Amino acid sequence: MQDVYIIGVGQTPIGEWWDRSLSDLSTEALREAMADAGIEEQPDALFVSNMLAGQLSKQKHLGALISSAAGWDGIEALVIEAACGSGGAAVQAGITAIRSGAARMAAVVGVEKMTDGVHGETITAGLATAADAEYEVDQGASFVALNALVMARYMHEYGIDHEAFGGFSINAHANATNNPCAMFRSPITQRTYAKAPMIAPPVNLLDSSPVCDGAAALILASADGLRDLPQADPVRVLASASATDTISLQERRNLIELDGARLSTQRAYEQAGLAPQDIDLFEAHDAFSIMAALSLEAAGFAQPGRATMLAREGEITPDGRIPISTMGGLKARGHPVGATGVYQIVELVSQLRGQAGANQVLHAEIGMAQNIGGSGATVITHILSRG
Repeated sequence: MQDVYIIGVGQTPIGEWWDRSLSDLSTEALREAMADAGIEEQPDALFVSNMLAGQLSKQKHLGALISSAAGWDGIEALVIEAACGSGGAAVQAGITAIRSGAARMAAVVGVEKMTDGVHGETITAGLATAADAEYEVDQGASFVALNALVMARYMHEYGIDHEAFGGFSINAHANATNNPCAMFRSPITQRTYAKAPMIAPPVNLLDSSPVCDGAAALILASADGLRDLPQADPVRVLASASATDTISLQERRNLIELDGARLSTQRAYEQAGLAPQDIDLFEAHDAFSIMAALSLEAAGFAQPGRATMLAREGEITPDGRIPISTMGGLKARGHPVGATGVYQIVELVSQLRGQAGANQVLHAEIGMAQNIGGSGATVITHILSRG
């Protein structure tokens, strides 16, 4: 089985790009990734991650759309969809193509245009497709409401007040101030968090990630492909693992434990021959504050009910025990849903290369990223190392 390296990364700033298209954003990220890798020839395959283009942009068939826009005639190009976990799933597909020998070099691009859904109810309906249509959505549950149910149960079970979650948002916004691609670049305080309006109690505005647009890209190569690129600054893929849980909350073994995240992480640790204490930083899927807490616990960084203590005690900051959301996370960098998992890997690569600027985690050698689809139904975990 071939070793896999990430040799190029690219991203667009995240924001509300009303005047830019899916193909425009995608090709910008891909060009940046190609330039970073120092290559000009087209890769063997292209994997595109997206969740909502068919519904919001009225555009499907993104593999052909983006490969044409990039000028990559004849390339194998496929779209990968796993709700908010689409980016991680596309990265895994690219890694699998390299590992199997089907491709010597592959490109991955995640793209989303959420502002193409002009009306709020259209975006809400689109995001709700990540849930169970028959047993959740048809009964009136939005995606925010489902996360609110989980958060309320967690608070009840462990006797935790809402303000205990503030550290996750404060950390994310603090880190985003140094990320030129982040959507929100102003810090917040505990007081700001506590006064934020409720959108689905107990989830408030600062517990939730924003509606936004963006694209991020990677170039992956085998060891053979890497030999032809002596100028490349590679990051090695140690593990790529996925797992699933029930799509609907009522069928879960335990509402406040992410079994899919636990299984995905265990499989990644086994592939890499590592344990939680070996991980220097963790790009968690903090679409909601409760997901940050549950991910930390599922990955073995905190005992059940104790993740908010990590946030309160400063253990998740860039100089803490297990840094998360190091470039702002989904909460402050932004969460263009189908592209998020690729942004996570781009940011992890920048940390492992020592290129994260003011947010650099010192002595970062091994990093992990976890991308979640739905409310924990699909979870993809990657572990990367320097060089």
